[in-house]
Amino acid sequence: MVEKGDGKPVLLLHGFPELAYSWRHQIGALAEGGYRVLAPDMRGFGRSGAPVEIDAYDVIELCGDVTSLLDGIGADQAAIVGHDWGANVAWHYALLHPERTACVAGISVPLVPRPPAPPLAIMREHLGEDYYIVWFQEPGLAEAALERDVRRTILTPEVWTAEWAARDDEGPRLPPYMSEGDVAVYVEAFERTGFRGGLNWYRNIDRNWERTAELDGRKIEMPALFLAGTRDLTMKWMSPELMQGLVTDLRIEMVEGAGHWLQQECPDEVNRALLALFEAAAW
Repeated sequence: MVEKGDGKPVLLLHGFPELAYSWRHQIGALAEGGYRVLAPDMRGFGRSGAPVEIDAYDVIELCGDVTSLLDGIGADQAAIVGHDWGANVAWHYALLHPERTACVAGISVPLVPRPPAPPLAIMREHLGEDYYIVWFQEPGLAEAALERDVRRTILTPEVWTAEWAARDDEGPRLPPYMSEGDVAVYVEAFERTGFRGGLNWYRNIDRNWERTAELDGRKIEMPALFLAGTRDLTMKWMSPELMQGLVTDLRIEMVEGAGHWLQQECPDEVNRALLALFEAAAW
C-alpha cells in the first residue's frame, strides 16, 4: 500500500487491470491538499493477498477489506474514491457503511439500479458470448489469453475478447499519458501474479447481485461525485444519468475527449474535482 500525507484519510481504490500505482498522479496532489492518502493494491492484485476461491472476490468481501484498512489506521471515516471496479466497491461501501463514508467518488463506472434478474444472463442475451465480461467467466480461458503477452494486454485500446485474443497483431503503441517506466511497473506485476485475481472480480457479478439484494432502494446521501471521459466506452451501456434516483447529493463531471483511464490521462481535472468534493464533505 502507498501512503502519503497527514490529515483526513482518503482511500483510492483501483480497478482492472491496475495497481495502486494507477493513482500516482493523485497521491502527491491530494496529500499536498492536506489529506492522508492511502492507495492499496486491491485483493488479487500486486502485493496484496490473492485467495484461490472465486467467492472470495465478491463485493461484500471487498468492502470488508476497506473496513479492515480503516480499522487498521484507526479512522472512523474516510473519503472513498474508486475507479473502474474500484468505483463499484466505493459505491457499495457508501451504501453498506454510510457512517464510515465521509464522501464518495466513482470514476468511469457509475452506480446503476439493481437489474431484475442475474446480470450475466442479461449480458449473454443482449451482448453475446464474446462480450468481454461473459468471455471472462470460464476460469483459465481469459487468463491464458491475457497472460500470453502482458504488455499487449496492458496497452491495448481494444476490449478484451476471444477475437482480440486470437489475433497475432503488432503490439499497441504507448499512449501519451504513460511512459515506458509506467508500463514496466504493470508488466512486472502482472507477469508475476497473472490476471486470475482480477478476473475473479468479474466472476462474482451474479453473486454480487444476490448478496446485495438488501441494498435495493437504499440511497447514497453523503456528497458524491461521478467522473468520466466522454470517450469512455463504458458510458455506452452504463449512463451516469441512472444515478439520479440513487444518490441525493450528486455531482457529475464529464471530461471532454478523455477515455477510460481518466486519473492517468487527465490527472489535473481529476485532482481538482476530488479536492472540491472533499471540501464539500463535513468530516
